[in-house]
Amino acid sequence: MDFPLAWLIAGFLLIIAELVTGTFYLLVLGIAALIGAGIGFAGGPFVWQAIGAAIVAVGGVIWVRRRHLASVQARMPGLDSGQPTAFDAWVDKSAGRARVKYRDALWDARIVGDASGELGEILYITAVDGNTLTVSKARPS
Repeated sequence: MDFPLAWLIAGFLLIIAELVTGTFYLLVLGIAALIGAGIGFAGGPFVWQAIGAAIVAVGGVIWVRRRHLASVQARMPGLDSGQPTAFDAWVDKSAGRARVKYRDALWDARIVGDASGELGEILYITAVDGNTLTVSKARPS
């Protein structure tokens, strides 16, 4: 079996595997293998086939990774964002750490902005970091 045929078979197998997994990485590698096959069928030596496939593979993986990171950053905020909580007690007033009541349970909270710290004061969730809520007096938009 010569190299262009091997590249072609590998490309088709990677693209078929991509259809099963849905990650786009295998699609990029399959296209890179097809580029290597194209260079081989055009008469290029194996070194150029490998270089062409490698350039497309590395460039494609970088492109897919950037697209993935951009989509992760553009995701919806959590369902808790904007929900009201009730101030319960200060844990460390100077550091802005408190306990708030949310969904009938007490949560650790980090207060952003100015809050009077009165029992029952309504604060709104702006972010969630693990089991710590970030809350503020202003409702997020």
